[in-house]
Amino acid sequence: MVKSPSIATTSLVFLAQHVFTTHAFVVSSSSRKKNAFQYVTSTSQSNSVLSALSLDLEKPLGLILEEVSEGMPEGVKVEEVGDGGSASAVGVDLVGRRLLRVGEVDVTGMLFDDVMSQLIDAESPVAVEFDGPGEPMFEVGTSVGITVIQEGKETVTIESKVGENLRTVLLENKVELYRGLKKKMGNCGGGGQCTFCAVDFVEEEGWEPRSEYEDNKISKYPSTVRLACLNNIQGPATIRVE
Repeated sequence: MVKSPSIATTSLVFLAQHVFTTHAFVVSSSSRKKNAFQYVTSTSQSNSVLSALSLDLEKPLGLILEEVSEGMPEGVKVEEVGDGGSASAVGVDLVGRRLLRVGEVDVTGMLFDDVMSQLIDAESPVAVEFDGPGEPMFEVGTSVGITVIQEGKETVTIESKVGENLRTVLLENKVELYRGLKKKMGNCGGGGQCTFCAVDFVEEEGWEPRSEYEDNKISKYPSTVRLACLNNIQGPATIRVE
């Protein structure tokens, strides 16, 4: 077995299917597989009870992880979910969630390198737990309506399914998400960078609060505004498109 080098001394090292970057763990592949998920209750080393999301993920996972606190044995959290791994198909937003367990091992009190070792050594599919809210109101695949309000357009209700990407659903149903030449030509294509796909949630049911990334990226907007590209549908909603 090849021992992984220290993150502190290595900026980019390829090890089999694993790519290490400073404070990040990336596994990339073109394969995708949907995974059943459930919400459970987990107890960390601090003996506090956390609501947790339990997943069985095939390798490669496609997760980019970073330390909860730099240089401290406080585990890792999800910085980004790559398109190439199994985590991209679970139908829930993992960004910002702390990794609680790998298999039966509590990793909340580990250093970054130690968590990476647990993930590398685990057999596929990898049983992992992330912190998160309680049981979702609507299961993945449930049919729900997304009502779209847009000035100058007739209000429409789109039939969609929980787990589908909101931006994709809107575009496939001919909603003019990018009005004006600047947005049409300058949008990032769903990468969460341009903010042109921001929509305002007038009403919603079963949706989690928007992510910390969105809070920072669109801080000038109220908390009801989300980036359509970064949100998978979690329940019925009425949204206002600019």
